[in-house]
Amino acid sequence: MRKIPVTEPAMEEKEATLKNDASSAGAPSAETAPPEDDSDGLQADLDRFRDLALRSQADFENYKKRSAREKEEAIKYANSSLLEKLIAIVDNFELGLEAARAEGEKSPVFSGMSMVLKQLMDFLAESGLQPIDATGQKFDPNLHEAIAHEPSDEFPEGTVVRQTRRGYKMKDRLLRPSSVVVSSGP
Repeated sequence: MRKIPVTEPAMEEKEATLKNDASSAGAPSAETAPPEDDSDGLQADLDRFRDLALRSQADFENYKKRSAREKEEAIKYANSSLLEKLIAIVDNFELGLEAARAEGEKSPVFSGMSMVLKQLMDFLAESGLQPIDATGQKFDPNLHEAIAHEPSDEFPEGTVVRQTRRGYKMKDRLLRPSSVVVSSGP
């Protein structure tokens, strides 16, 4: 390995630099910025970071509000899938009730099924389920599902003639649209 000796010219350069610095100490050099420029830059950084902190805080507050609203909505509509399955059972129960009505409205089977259906409908109403009455109403594609058109002298065009399957709303949401037959006019 070869050693590099320290030469005297390097020391002379340091001394010359020190002399130049001493001679220019009376006047500020172009390379050295005044201390006020540093504080302006620091103030700009401080303002920028303060703005960033305020925005982050506002974003976090919005996130908390949104997540609380989503949680509340999830709780409010948590039973919707259960009630949707229960609606199909109610439909079949109503069909059985119609068959029991054929035997006579005074029969014990009909009266028993009527009481059970009333209890079931009361339970669904307590759970926030509301049946949609569509017959005689103006057709609304947000609530009704048209399965057919038929001419009618009794109902004007665009009115529901009859309902083939009852629709339901849960609180303010549509759970199942009503299947309806719509009048096409006379």
